[in-house]
Amino acid sequence: MSNDNNQFDDELGFETLAIRVGIHRTPEGEHSEPIFPTSSYVFASAAEAEARFKGESPGNIYSRFTNPTVRSFEERLAALEGGERCVATSSGMSAILSTCLSLLKAGDHIVSSNAIFGSTVVLFNKYLKPFDVDISFVPQTDLEAWQRAIKPNTKLLFLETPSNPLTEIADIKALAKLAHDNDCLLVVDNCFSTPALQQPLKLGADIVIHSATKYIDGQGRCVGGAVVGSNELVGEHVYGFLRTAGPTLSPFNAWVFLKGLETLTLRMKAHSENALNLAIALEAHPNVERVYYPGLASHPQHELAKQQQSGFGGIVAFEVKGGKQAAWKVIDNTKFLSITANLGDTKTTITHPATTTHGRLSDEERAEAGIRDGLLRVAVGLEDIEDIKKDIFRGLD
Repeated sequence: MSNDNNQFDDELGFETLAIRVGIHRTPEGEHSEPIFPTSSYVFASAAEAEARFKGESPGNIYSRFTNPTVRSFEERLAALEGGERCVATSSGMSAILSTCLSLLKAGDHIVSSNAIFGSTVVLFNKYLKPFDVDISFVPQTDLEAWQRAIKPNTKLLFLETPSNPLTEIADIKALAKLAHDNDCLLVVDNCFSTPALQQPLKLGADIVIHSATKYIDGQGRCVGGAVVGSNELVGEHVYGFLRTAGPTLSPFNAWVFLKGLETLTLRMKAHSENALNLAIALEAHPNVERVYYPGLASHPQHELAKQQQSGFGGIVAFEVKGGKQAAWKVIDNTKFLSITANLGDTKTTITHPATTTHGRLSDEERAEAGIRDGLLRVAVGLEDIEDIKKDIFRGLD
């Protein structure tokens, strides 16, 4: 490996890629990646400007769609996911919107898991349907239901695995085969696992979506998203949408995410270890109805999770006996856990999905997604696990 400009001579491990890919040193010889907070770039001549705008010459044009810091983040995340190209966006939701608007047209059809983030459901139902994009929702783990829902005009299969908040695990290989047998694309939201624990492209998915706001950042500092896939799907279609429509990631946020990727493996292992410890303790508590965590043998897709993930992640959901009142009691009796709907932070967060992340859904939609009034979601952080358990058990006891 050369010491400059990101030249690699050999195959490198994940942790090395997470630290070394995307480094393009300037003549200043900096060790840490620089931030380029500029809106535009100066051309050497009118001819160079024309060549840049025509795409005949590589180089920066305008930071809405070309920025060195953002490009470094895109290169690094693409390498970690095993994709050819990454396009960074202003948020995870804008990553989903960019994917849909760049790959779909009026009259097309999406088959989506019903176990997805509430805002994604609203995006599909409220903002895509008026443009004559049809959507069918199916149970995440029912492969036959996916098959039945596919129509001649189906273009995308969309899912999150593990799902939010019940951590349902979809069989990515089986869904990829189903999608490709029917000339569809498989889009997987990999927010909960990150490439440190799961790489959907290697399992057959066509596109991977990220909310970089979560575990990629890892400390709750910035908002951003990303789309990873092939040069054609992402490098041409999604990038073309970003260039024109402008859901752009800021250079500062891209720099923060670059730093987050450097510690991603260490953090995801620690999140997973703490989460499993908490899940085991919750499963033994008399006031807990049920615990949802892929690392538990009681989880319906535990064996599948072991096959396609290298770890089980940091999200634990559980149902409290006594419904909404009992669930809120657990939340309100915590002393240091953060009552917030965000996740992926070093700080443990707790939320009541039925009234927050999935609060905009109808009662029927929540019921279909399994979001009951007694359900709580904990994004297990990196504090001492015994302190986390004590804080949660205070309200349970």
